[in-house]
Amino acid sequence: MFDLFKKNENKGPQDVKSLRDALLRFIKAELQKAEGGEGSHIKGVNLFITANSNEKHIYEAAIYAAEPDKFKQEIQKIADDYALDLPANWVLEVSFDEPIPAEALKSKELDAALFIRTKEHTLLKTGSAYIAVLSGEAEQTGYQITSDAGKINIGRERRAQVAGGFFRTNYIAFPGDSANPSNKFISRQHAHIEWNNDDGYFMLYADEGGVPPGNKIKVKTLKGDNLIKLHSTEIGHCLAGGDQIILGDSAVLEFSYHSVKEA
Repeated sequence: MFDLFKKNENKGPQDVKSLRDALLRFIKAELQKAEGGEGSHIKGVNLFITANSNEKHIYEAAIYAAEPDKFKQEIQKIADDYALDLPANWVLEVSFDEPIPAEALKSKELDAALFIRTKEHTLLKTGSAYIAVLSGEAEQTGYQITSDAGKINIGRERRAQVAGGFFRTNYIAFPGDSANPSNKFISRQHAHIEWNNDDGYFMLYADEGGVPPGNKIKVKTLKGDNLIKLHSTEIGHCLAGGDQIILGDSAVLEFSYHSVKEA
């Protein structure tokens, strides 16, 4: 069946359609194993392609690299045909030239590996970013943040007493005794940043002091030049490179991503 994909020194897969069929059979077999063949708990499928430079273009054609949703639709059709009951919001992620996580299953016949994400079985993603202080006076002019840091608090004073008498530690801290006028409009518990492992990005949330009627938090996005106001502590903003976070009246932080990768 897979003779077409047995390689010699100079020749790899040549038939795009047959390669696509083989990839789909590989995915179908693993979907049937996951959750006992019932796909309602599946959150996503990660497909890792490890083909060399001479064969990469064939794999790109096989998975419709120029039309990302098309290969997902073919997987969805297989899931429907075999009653795998995938949820409507499942996600397909295809990666080229990235290290294969230890949890992923490597194909014996193809230059590919597969990981099926469920509520209990997920890949650990890592990321880092940089926060530059453009306006206002913080303890540092810039901060490196990482995905394993937990909740990264932003506010006035390093150690600030909040409701209930408890103390909160602000990682990005604006001293209250600063002569910089922007610091006056920053709350002790203004905002925080958290890593979203499912989607692999940092999220910005307003805290109690950063929503109306208290001091405000806004984000000016680089893409589209939009101004987003955070009105709730429950609904966050997905940070993108170049986003400017405006705290209170005029303190400004600029967010930029470093590499985000699978651990």
